[in-house]
Amino acid sequence: MRYAAIVTGRGQRTSAPRYVCTMPDAANPTGTGDSPDAAMCRSGDILISGFTVIRNAVLMGYPVVEAIRSILPIVDEYIVAVGAGDDSTRDLIASIDSPKIRVVDTVWDRTRNTGGHMLAEKTNEALAMCSGTWCFYLQADELVHELDLPVIRRACEQLRDDTSVEGLLFRYTHFYGSFSIIATAHNWYRNEVRIVRNRIGARSIGDAQSFMIADHKARVVRSGATILHYGWAKRPERMGRKMARFHYWYHGAREEKTEDADFVFRQIYGLQPFTGSHPAIMRALAAAQDWEFAPQFKPADWTPKDWKNVLSRGAELLTGRRWGERKKYRLVRGHPWSPS
Repeated sequence: MRYAAIVTGRGQRTSAPRYVCTMPDAANPTGTGDSPDAAMCRSGDILISGFTVIRNAVLMGYPVVEAIRSILPIVDEYIVAVGAGDDSTRDLIASIDSPKIRVVDTVWDRTRNTGGHMLAEKTNEALAMCSGTWCFYLQADELVHELDLPVIRRACEQLRDDTSVEGLLFRYTHFYGSFSIIATAHNWYRNEVRIVRNRIGARSIGDAQSFMIADHKARVVRSGATILHYGWAKRPERMGRKMARFHYWYHGAREEKTEDADFVFRQIYGLQPFTGSHPAIMRALAAAQDWEFAPQFKPADWTPKDWKNVLSRGAELLTGRRWGERKKYRLVRGHPWSPS
């Protein structure tokens, strides 16, 4: 029998029986345990490594447990790099009952607190610990719907030996101010790479939004799946707390503020109702929303960024092209892989 190394936060290694991923299906809707229809997901080697970086999840209201659990059924291991912080985040991650989880303790360098670069640095550290053919990166506020899991796993299996493909591209849905409202303006990225091939020089860049492969953009195909981004769907006071702390790590502030009591969700351009469904693991949290935010058409409150988005949308309607869209990837045209 194969055995996998389990790394505790204290650097201790133990042996555990080799596990198999288990897909959600009719006999096993949560993807936990095993079931007859889950046999397609078994693999002798580690195919997919999941990895996430997190710090102060409890204080800032990150749904990190839901995020991890959303793809746990299809990954063969999951590395969680937990930064030393000011809350019980590490205990929260340790409470996830799965032999796939590897918790690694990290320390964030406070002298590198500009541009969100510390996020990319810690992401690369976690990426280096992945042993799978594919590495599936989720930020702590990103989830995948259980209906998308089979197509993701199938893509990773069928493209395992196709080295012309270096990553998988995901569509994005961004929630804003509520679990029932999404942001669609052009400054909200609509696609991003979230799965990269291992051991080809992949590295997280900027504030860990995307990846490069050595010195070039990742050659990718569409995964057929969507990332649901919940980073802006939380109580205003928690959002203010997150923005105050982000100001430190993005703008080089002298001290890490813990609150922004004046934060309010703006009536930005491009807000629309969400008409889809939340992942099953997220529905209780969405249903428990206890604050109000409803989009209103208030051009008088728009900033120059909003008006730029208006002009960008108009140009797209006229030309069929989204001008100025940043793409840190290159689609492999004519590739035979299809999600359908």
